[in-house]
Amino acid sequence: MTWTEITDDAALSALLGEPTAAARDKERTTLTDVDRAWLAATPFCVMGTADAEGRCDVSPKGDPAGQLVHVVDERTIAIAERPGNRRADGYRNILANPQVGLNFLIPGRGDTLRVNGRARLVSDAPFFDAMVVKGHRPLLAVVVDVETVFFHCAKAFLRSQLWKPETWTPEEKVPRRAVLAQQLERPDDSIEELDAYYGPSYEERLYVQ
Repeated sequence: MTWTEITDDAALSALLGEPTAAARDKERTTLTDVDRAWLAATPFCVMGTADAEGRCDVSPKGDPAGQLVHVVDERTIAIAERPGNRRADGYRNILANPQVGLNFLIPGRGDTLRVNGRARLVSDAPFFDAMVVKGHRPLLAVVVDVETVFFHCAKAFLRSQLWKPETWTPEEKVPRRAVLAQQLERPDDSIEELDAYYGPSYEERLYVQ
């Protein structure tokens, strides 16, 4: 099979066309009141990072709305880290390459807020007190110095029908989490043990190390 590959900017522009002036010029360098309101309403974002060699990672981050993101000032935000699997892939990337890209979602909204900037890892700061969830302060925060911020349109969400519950079939084509874990990660554990692990107690342990 022959593939036609795009290898330079001119070829890409010839294929896709040029952005409108509104799309091209919508990037901002500081947070507006609308941006702040969006960040206060979002419970979820994805964070893209890359290591010194350019190998990439994209990691989801979630917390109750109002506690995922702390706005330090008009050019600085912080995102809490909570107990997880301790791989810390994105954080190790930040140590080698501080550039990050973030996309903030509000359930039911097709548009998203994108923030790009330079990140650093902070293990404690006075604003951690404002990011306490269920009595637990963050273990860590990613502090991002904002370089660009802008809203992204809803077309991807409309095409995917992501927010339409009638299209949701979470286990119709892909096995449930316990089965995936046994097949790919924990073959020595029984399905019963894994169902129990990923059951109600899994949510109860979300903020416990």
